Amino acid sequence: MLNAEDILKVKGEDVLSVTADATIRDALALMVERKVGSTLVAEGDRFVGIWTERDLMRNSLETDFDPRTARIGDYMVTGLRFAPHTDTVYDLMDKFLGLRLRHLLVKKGEEYIGLLSVGDVVKSCLREKTREFEELHAVVSWEYYEEWGYPGR
Repeated sequence: MLNAEDILKVKGEDVLSVTADATIRDALALMVERKVGSTLVAEGDRFVGIWTERDLMRNSLETDFDPRTARIGDYMVTGLRFAPHTDTVYDLMDKFLGLRLRHLLVKKGEEYIGLLSVGDVVKSCLREKTREFEELHAVVSWEYYEEWGYPGR
């Protein structure tokens, strides 16, 4: 069964990150360039927050919000959640639904190896369901029984 590390191998483990001092506009430019909806915020060698396109919508309603001067560190969401690299697609779906999250860091040992979105996991879950269905169909299909050669037909 697919796990978080398998999904990252297909998706790619490269993670976009900016420093807390980066402006919202600079972060947005990188997100648009990379065609992603979020960026992690790093201080040194550790991640301290995340900022997403959904945060932009919420932040833009604040009267003094100016993406050209606003520091991402002032608007990021902290309290990052993670999943071990061994979590299956179903474990990951449980976390996304149960915790009402859209992004999870994937951790292997003490190292973060990537970031998964709920979309990445739904896509992988559908692939896993398709594979399971094909395996079941191979065993429990009419053709399977036809090959027995029952003489009563």
